[in-house]
Amino acid sequence: MRCLVIEDDPGYRRLLRQHVVTAVEGAEVVEYVPAKAGRLAPEFTAAGFDVVIADSRPAGEDGLEWLTEWRTRPLFPPVILVLPEGDVALEAEAAARGAFGTLAKQPRIDPRRLAGLLSDAERHRRAEMQTFRLSPAAATAYRFGNIVIKGERCIRPLATSAMSTVYLAESEREGRLVCLKVLRQVPDNTEKGTTFDRFLQEYEIIASLRHPNVVQIYDLGVADDHAYIAMEYFPEGDLRSRIKRGLQPAEALHVLRQMAEALGAIHDVGVLHRDLKPGNVMLRRDGTIALIDFGLAKQLELDAEITATGEIFGTPYYMSPEQGHGREVDVRSDLYSLGVIFWEMLTGKKPYLAPTPMAVIYKHSHAPIPELPEGLQATYGPVAAGLLAKDPRDRFQTAGEALRALARLPGTAGS
Repeated sequence: MRCLVIEDDPGYRRLLRQHVVTAVEGAEVVEYVPAKAGRLAPEFTAAGFDVVIADSRPAGEDGLEWLTEWRTRPLFPPVILVLPEGDVALEAEAAARGAFGTLAKQPRIDPRRLAGLLSDAERHRRAEMQTFRLSPAAATAYRFGNIVIKGERCIRPLATSAMSTVYLAESEREGRLVCLKVLRQVPDNTEKGTTFDRFLQEYEIIASLRHPNVVQIYDLGVADDHAYIAMEYFPEGDLRSRIKRGLQPAEALHVLRQMAEALGAIHDVGVLHRDLKPGNVMLRRDGTIALIDFGLAKQLELDAEITATGEIFGTPYYMSPEQGHGREVDVRSDLYSLGVIFWEMLTGKKPYLAPTPMAVIYKHSHAPIPELPEGLQATYGPVAAGLLAKDPRDRFQTAGEALRALARLPGTAGS
C-alpha cells in the first residue's frame, strides 16, 4: 500500500505514519506539507497512491473545498479526511463531498478504525485500477509519441528539439509530477550510438549525485528502444524569465553562487555541462536553483541550435571561445558560460550581440570584455573578468576558485 499524508503538523504526520505502517505491513507513506508546498498541482491525480489521508484545514484553507476539487480528477484515490473531534455536521458534509471515510483529529488515533478504513480503501482502489487498466483510456495514458512507458502517465508535451521531446508526466512510481525526456535516437552499434551510450552514462553519474543545485534524476531507462529520463519538474520556470523581470545584484550573486556550487559538484565527478545558459537554470519555489541538461547533450544537440539560415537559438551567446571554435574544452569552458550569465543577470543584456551565430562566436574570442554599468564595475568587474577571460589560463581554474572570489565580495559572507 502507498499512502499520501497531507498534513501541516509534523507531530501529527509522524503519528499518522506510525499508525499506517503498523496497520498495513510494508506500507509506504509519503508526506506532503501544504503550508510549504501549496495546493496539489492541478495536473496531479495521485494515481500512484492507494489512499490519501488529508487534514480538513490544509495550510489554513477549507479542506472540504480541496476534497471536492480532488474528486473531479480522474483516478484520484480514496480520501480519508481528518476532522475536528465531535463535529458531526462536518463529518456528514465530508461524506457528501466524496470522502471515503473520516478520522477524528485527536492525540490518540483509533487503530482499529484506521486499519479498517485503510483495508477498505485498498480494496476499493484495486478494483478501480483494474477497471481502468481494461479501459480504452489506459491504452493512451502511458503513451509518449511512439513509445509506451509503464508507470508514467503522459500529461502534455513541454518542449521539442532535434534530439528529444520533453513531456510533463505523472510518475506513479515516484508519486509526483516529473519532466520526462524521451530521446528520439535509437541505440545502435555505430559511432553515433557510442555517443548515445556515453550520454546515458553521464546521466547515470548525475542521477547518483545528491546536490541541492543539480536536478534530481528519478529514473533512467529504455522503452521500445528509446531512452528516457524522468527528472524533477520545475513549475516556476527557468532563469530566462527571472532575468527579464530584473535582478538586484544581491539576487544575481545568490544565483551565481548556487550555479558555481553545482558546477563544482558535476566537475568533481568528471562531467562537463557544455551547455550552460539561463534556459538550463531552473527555479524552485523556495528560491533555490538547479542545473539541467548536462554533458554530451550539448554535442548531440549542437546542430539543432544553429539553423542553416543562421538564426540564433541561444547557445552561441554563452559559448566559450574554445568551444565556439571546436577546440577541446574543460571545466573552464563551463566557467566562461557562467560569466556570460552573471553579466546578463547584472545588466539584463548579453555581453556580445551580433546578427549571426559565427559573428557572436567571433566576438567571444576577440572582442574586449565589456565593462559593467557604472556602480557595478568596481565591485563585480573583477569576478566577471575572472570568468570571461578569453584565454582559459587567465580565468578562474575551478568552480571552487570562483566561489572563493565571490566570498570576498562586500556583503556576501555567509549568504
